[in-house]
Amino acid sequence: MHLTRFVTTREQGSCFEDLELAWPDARTDAFGHVLALSRNFAADCLLATLPVGLDQDWHNAPDRQLVAVLAGRLEVETTDGACRQWGPGGLFFADDTDGRGHRTRVLEGPARLLFVRLAADFDVGVLTRT
Repeated sequence: MHLTRFVTTREQGSCFEDLELAWPDARTDAFGHVLALSRNFAADCLLATLPVGLDQDWHNAPDRQLVAVLAGRLEVETTDGACRQWGPGGLFFADDTDGRGHRTRVLEGPARLLFVRLAADFDVGVLTRT
């Protein structure tokens, strides 16, 4: 599974980085289905609803956080001018807690999001290494 991460650059701007999630663990359920799993990691979760038309100027992620889009469509812009959009089922990693940050717009909404807030010392390799 693809994961877009946006990070702070050396110049204190932001850019997108493309990662592939790893599924190193597997288990078989009671019905014989093999379930591919990531490694466990500690996190706090928060659900949010953002109104259609929300247009946030440059800001930082308040925490390192995985964001899952449950409904609606939003767009993120980084300081290098790149824009990406996510709709229902989309997942991204907001990891620009310093620097200039990013812009966020809700294109279709309301957008309903699940924020999975990660520790400051979270190792992204937990999600990407097999």
